Amino acid sequence: MGTSANGSPDGPGVITVTASRSYEVIVGENLLKDAGSYICRVVSPAAAVIVSDDNVAPLYGQAVAASLEKEGISALLWTFPHGEDSKNASTLFSLLEFMAEHGITRSDLIIALGGGVTGDMAGFAASIYLRGIPYVQIPTSLLAAVDSSVGGKTAVDLNAGKNLAGTFYQPRLVLCDIRTLDTLPDSEFSCGMAEVIKYGVLCDTELFDLVKTGDARRHLDFIIRRCVSIKRDLVKKDEYDTGSRQLLNLGHTLGHAVEKLSHYTTSHGNAVGIGMVAIARCAYAAGLAPSDCSDDIAAALSAYGLPTSCPYETAQLCEVIRRDKKRSGQGINLVIPRQIGDTYLYRMDIDQLEVFFGKCN
Repeated sequence: MGTSANGSPDGPGVITVTASRSYEVIVGENLLKDAGSYICRVVSPAAAVIVSDDNVAPLYGQAVAASLEKEGISALLWTFPHGEDSKNASTLFSLLEFMAEHGITRSDLIIALGGGVTGDMAGFAASIYLRGIPYVQIPTSLLAAVDSSVGGKTAVDLNAGKNLAGTFYQPRLVLCDIRTLDTLPDSEFSCGMAEVIKYGVLCDTELFDLVKTGDARRHLDFIIRRCVSIKRDLVKKDEYDTGSRQLLNLGHTLGHAVEKLSHYTTSHGNAVGIGMVAIARCAYAAGLAPSDCSDDIAAALSAYGLPTSCPYETAQLCEVIRRDKKRSGQGINLVIPRQIGDTYLYRMDIDQLEVFFGKCN
């Protein structure tokens, strides 16, 4: 993929995702100034709506708009208050109304410029506005770069839980400029590292060993490309999340419950880290794993200042998990780590959850 293990690229790396719509993920440095040129290789819009939050828009909104206008594309910038609290139906419909008021057509474009919240919401808007218009992901957070910008999942939250309304809708392009990660606060970088660690626990001991030292910033090019490649392979096998793609939910079932119970004051990465430690510990205690790798996971998370213990009672967590979107009938698939780099799906009855999670909480 054009990079050495120390993350020194020999130019932008291109990873092709093959799904219902195939597209490229381009990873490199200083790509924003040429965003319009990259976009025009895959679509030819007359106008583009740049969707971004009030933290990211002042940093990068003008650069992306200028690159579009250089290619003859009219650029509109729509911003919303940053944070998970904005990922709701009200914000979504405000965006849809904005696009309608400005005469955006099916041949125009939405650009998601930001982190996971921005990508999820902009992608959802693109999938339902005029029954579907093109969109491009430009992730500016580590979490979005390694995970949420790739694979076509879009969503907003409902009062009952996280990501309960959404679609599968693939972007036309993902453009990942590593230099945008330089402006991330340490807490946001750490949030993304939880997802990176997840990929290592999932199926890549080399990646896990690389990042567990706490020195990930020196290897970002390699890390992003590796995580995207892992996700690409799972999406190719199971685009609509009915089988092996569910392995990407490692730590998420309990993690989403932690987010909900905290009223989203606990970040997604923090919650996923807590969820990974808990599922590893509980799986070993329940005899579903031959070894307990929870301490290894906790040590890797701690290297980036991420929490490892759950502050909520088992009954509270299970009440939220019962409403999780991954539930099917009276069961839910849990992602169980046998050891670092080796995980599998295990279907558990809903009425067994409290006993299972009670073993480690």
